[in-house]
Amino acid sequence: MRSREAPSERLGSTLVALVHLLSLARSVSLPEQTGCAQMSYQPGGAFRRKLVIVGDGACGKTSLLSVFAMGEFPRDYEPTIFDNYVAEIRLDGKAVQLALWDTAGQEDYERLRPLSYSKSHVILIAFSLDTPDSLENVSVKWIEEVRELCGPNIPVLLVGCKRDLRDEAMRDGAGERGRFVTTEQGQAMAQSIGARSYHECSALLNEGVDETFEAATRAAMLVRANPPSGGGGHHGGGGGGLGDDGGHGKDLRTGSRRRDNDEGGGCCGCVIL
Repeated sequence: MRSREAPSERLGSTLVALVHLLSLARSVSLPEQTGCAQMSYQPGGAFRRKLVIVGDGACGKTSLLSVFAMGEFPRDYEPTIFDNYVAEIRLDGKAVQLALWDTAGQEDYERLRPLSYSKSHVILIAFSLDTPDSLENVSVKWIEEVRELCGPNIPVLLVGCKRDLRDEAMRDGAGERGRFVTTEQGQAMAQSIGARSYHECSALLNEGVDETFEAATRAAMLVRANPPSGGGGHHGGGGGGLGDDGGHGKDLRTGSRRRDNDEGGGCCGCVIL
């Protein structure tokens, strides 16, 4: 049940969220160019890509990003307004700097969330495997928002989170029909929305996390066109149905990682060998 706020409190939190979002936008050093996405190359040799994750509140978005970017699973749940991380990785011998944008799934921030999509290269739509309603919202809400704001061809990956809850229930014989989303149901949804691929993961156990972001990075590296913002543009190599991401063997190596703070700096992350 969502807690109730007085109108003045809600307005105050919305203004704080807007200031925070604008600060995040300044902190992510993607080139200033209009368009929902563009090919960018850092002078130091790293490609830059922006990944945005959306989905229902409490479906596991923040935990997924935190485990990948920081190597830490957040033990306490705090609803995200907006946040971002930076992960520097190597993929097929290429240095890639990923700006990872976490968004609010709550209705209170519906008007602010569209600002997060600017200059994005790939979108992850997340849902929780223990909440079938969150899968339904993928088709009735999230894919519609993504296509409207980023155009029909931006690469989209569908991600089922909290796989450990479903697996544990199945082992204990408590996984009754309808309580959990099956792999087949997730794959069918990915096919229906035109996702490039479907992934299931457990942030708690750190299973399937790197594989998900490897696929997302590969999809982002295919984006070459510069469509106008506001939807309707074209992304080379985007769209498409469920299938192969065109990889040539896994070569995802984690490098330095950090979480950008709201002053535009960034806490020092750790180097994972």
